[in-house]
Amino acid sequence: MSRTVFCRKYQQQMEGLEAPPYPGPKGQDIFDNVSRQAWQEWMRHQTMLINEKHLNMMDMTARTYLSEQMQKFLSGEEYDAAEGYVPPQQ
Repeated sequence: MSRTVFCRKYQQQMEGLEAPPYPGPKGQDIFDNVSRQAWQEWMRHQTMLINEKHLNMMDMTARTYLSEQMQKFLSGEEYDAAEGYVPPQQ
């Protein structure tokens, strides 16, 4: 049986992650309070932000920006969209 968490983003009990995605307190907080679904959605959104905004992950400013956007996304706050992204036609 998979573990469940009360998801901060969706405000309901949902399937949790199998392990913390980061070391330390930040990873533990995500592990304890973010659902697998919300984390997977963030990973897709993060990829779009990196690609559409041409972020250099070696740049501390870009990494700080992504960290701020992750907090907003996972907390259900308003976050930046990837300008220019067009979803694939079904």
